[in-house]
Amino acid sequence: MSIKEIIHQMTLDEKIAMCSGNDMWHTEPMERLGIPRSMVSDGPHGLRKQPGKDSGDNLGILYAVKAVCFPAACATASSFDRELMHQMGQILGAECRAEDVSVLLGPAVNIKRSPLCGRNFEYLSEDPYVTGELAAAYINGVQSQGVGTSIKHFAVNNQETARMSSSSNVDERTLREIYFPGFETAIKKAQPWTVMCSYNKINGIYASENKWLLHDILRKEWGFEGYVMSDWGAVRNRVKGLLAGLDLDMPTSVKGVNDNVIKAAINDGTLSEKVLDESVERILKIVLRYEAEKKKDADKGKAYVFDYDADHRKAAEIAKQCMVLLKNEDVLPLKKEEKVAFIGGFAKSPRYQGGGSSHINSYQVISALSLAAEYGDVIYAEGFPADADYMDEELFEEALHTAEKAEKIVIFAGLPDVFESEGYDRSHMRLPACQNVLIEKIAELGKPVIIVLHNGSPVELPWVNRVQGILEAYLCGEAVGEAEMDILYGKVNPSGRLAETFPKRLEDNPSYLHFAGKSKEVNYTEGVFMGYRYYDSKNMEVLFPFGFGLSYTTFSYSNLVIDKQDETGRTGVRVCVDVTNTGPMAGKEIVQLYVSDKTESTIRPIQELKQFSAVYLEPGESKTVILELDERAFAWYDEELHDWYAADGTYKISIGKSSRHMELTGYVELSDGRKKLPIIDENVMLGDLLECEKAKEYIEEKLFPYVNRVTNGNSLSECDEMIKSFVYYMPLSSLRNFSTMTNEIIAEIVKELQEIQKEL
Repeated sequence: MSIKEIIHQMTLDEKIAMCSGNDMWHTEPMERLGIPRSMVSDGPHGLRKQPGKDSGDNLGILYAVKAVCFPAACATASSFDRELMHQMGQILGAECRAEDVSVLLGPAVNIKRSPLCGRNFEYLSEDPYVTGELAAAYINGVQSQGVGTSIKHFAVNNQETARMSSSSNVDERTLREIYFPGFETAIKKAQPWTVMCSYNKINGIYASENKWLLHDILRKEWGFEGYVMSDWGAVRNRVKGLLAGLDLDMPTSVKGVNDNVIKAAINDGTLSEKVLDESVERILKIVLRYEAEKKKDADKGKAYVFDYDADHRKAAEIAKQCMVLLKNEDVLPLKKEEKVAFIGGFAKSPRYQGGGSSHINSYQVISALSLAAEYGDVIYAEGFPADADYMDEELFEEALHTAEKAEKIVIFAGLPDVFESEGYDRSHMRLPACQNVLIEKIAELGKPVIIVLHNGSPVELPWVNRVQGILEAYLCGEAVGEAEMDILYGKVNPSGRLAETFPKRLEDNPSYLHFAGKSKEVNYTEGVFMGYRYYDSKNMEVLFPFGFGLSYTTFSYSNLVIDKQDETGRTGVRVCVDVTNTGPMAGKEIVQLYVSDKTESTIRPIQELKQFSAVYLEPGESKTVILELDERAFAWYDEELHDWYAADGTYKISIGKSSRHMELTGYVELSDGRKKLPIIDENVMLGDLLECEKAKEYIEEKLFPYVNRVTNGNSLSECDEMIKSFVYYMPLSSLRNFSTMTNEIIAEIVKELQEIQKEL
């Protein structure tokens, strides 16, 4: 029986019930029609399945089954590795199949607008290109196992403060260039089975009832084929939601409140039953798609088993490729024969995941301290707790005494759970005061000090110039200790790169004055100048730039070749560069390609990341890296045209190791006579017309006789700069004041210019 036939046999009450959850985690079953109950479950970096029909909650308070906790998105994004994300997705997809979960609620791809967002650990990057590419790889990995994903939270959900009622007020260009591309790329390249809408309003309209967002952009423009579900409790007006394209109201509609609203709207003609049918069809397609995948595997005799030990080992391998070495003044890697002091509660009880709906009931957690004896001569003192900001003089003294006995000191620092979590935002970027005080005291001993950080978002480092090494471990999952030890002792080469900028202080962040808004209005006044786009354009000093990360080996770049795929360059540009491992250790280099617009067609960031590649090389090995650019890589979103626009002219292409460290540069010309044409009316600026060759001929012939009074009969080239500028910036209508031009002549000229514009 086809889906349309099933819907035809459903009663109105059954259709309505299908559009809200059966409970916290399941869709509605209908046994008489062969429709099973289908389970969705958190989360992006591990399976948080809560068993039982009514035992689940969305805040992570109640019991969840044991699962393997993989590195959070703040860490995996630092890998800059599409294949790694795909592999992690495959593992999570297989775990879902083993636990009979049909849709995994992730990835979370909201942009890191401010370091203070309490949920930044769950998001990928401040950069939309990195976000979209890695999200698409993850989704394709999960869905290769016959399991769906739910990309979230659509859209502009960049804070936890008042997230259920605040309005993110953003201009369309900024939406299109910064906050939409992560979703757009993932949908076009991976087609997630579902999309989860966010709680917040966007320019005054709730995401859950925003037709422009859920229908015009998501479905009509991007071609999304699945169903849209609400975030848990995000529905405000259920009828407006259905009309906008919100299909599934999660969790269940308690006492049928929203179901009754739908029924009343259909009965009084406010809502067409056809709209309801369309939502039911979209939901059933996904529910039955999962059932078809199960049947296909059952017919083949294929079964999925959650192998905890094997998946833990994979989590460890992934974690080793995510950590970022931020500083190394010849103190790393550690040597087995060195006496090393481990200080800090995180050495024994590492923070490895964030709080809230993605919190995993982890299978096993490995700390660095538990493995220390296998690597070298290590002594330990707690110094400060891992779960609080508490200064204990006895702990301090013990830590100092222990540090004095060692040749090198490794301090395991970071943010306690309470400092960052879903549900609220951070109020500052500082580490706990007890950690900063002890680090300063230990640095005064004059011995090499290495800091290992456990955090989901940037922190201020007031002692950065007084320590010799810093390893950013982020929240690297339950195998965090294994990864830390292998990197600290040089068994693995650190290859992570920052997918976000570390500013020197909170006040430097471009959203500082408006995060998290007032009176529930959050104005994104920084526009497209967000993250490194802002810091680099202002040439502002930062703590660590976007894309930065050190290695135990060295890499050289050579032979940059830039080829246009046609004469204009608009069908694509291929960039090739040779990368060589010139050091003593095998490792992975992250090749980063930035584009700078030199056409001056609008105000843009000084450079933007438009391609990247993770390349593994043995010592002495070279590879040619090929990076493809389409026309979108050169374009910006023009709100007048309501489209992407790349002007004719010169674009700089830079290959770098971070946004502040470029190795090679070259240039490409886009040229096909394409000019951005102005809006033609009586107020069109003469200078805008003069920039278009065909219009320029017309202007010189038709209008310059009227301009003679301004130029004293001279050609523009003969005029001084003031007169040139006066004419250039003059609206057509102003010629009424400087010549014999009439309104009738202006109307005739406008009509003729509009005809010229049509030809172009």
